[in-house]
Amino acid sequence: MERIPLTYPIEHEGLRIAEVGLRRPTVGDHLLVAKLNLSDAEREVRLIANLAELPPEAILKLDLKDYAAIQRALSGFLS
Repeated sequence: MERIPLTYPIEHEGLRIAEVGLRRPTVGDHLLVAKLNLSDAEREVRLIANLAELPPEAILKLDLKDYAAIQRALSGFLS
């Protein structure tokens, strides 16, 4: 699991989230989001939420700088 500290922590359902932990994605994770009738960006949010074990609504609250760091971590899993 890769832990990404948030520069701008968020609050979701009364809990402060100061870091996001991402587990390595599986083929099953990829297929799960590929089946969704959503935009590429929305599918990426769903994949990140699944890997982080957070609801998509929490991911939507992230600052773009923090989201970019999470995207880099996700890309690192795929390269």
